[in-house]
Amino acid sequence: MIANGQEFKVTLDRIARFKAQVAHRRNTESNPVNYRAAVTGSLAEIDRMQLEVREYPSLHPQELTPSV
Repeated sequence: MIANGQEFKVTLDRIARFKAQVAHRRNTESNPVNYRAAVTGSLAEIDRMQLEVREYPSLHPQELTPSV
């Protein structure tokens, strides 16, 4: 779970890097089976991070830190 603005930014940067890797693979891999095998993990990670990115703005800051 993203806990603060810095982690939010880092996650957005990671998503951009993963997307760039997938785009590069798409342009360089000539075999569709190899392409799918190579990008499956990256696409799953992008999906996971995008869920966190969508959740973060919907939570109030007090909901992000455990209560003491």
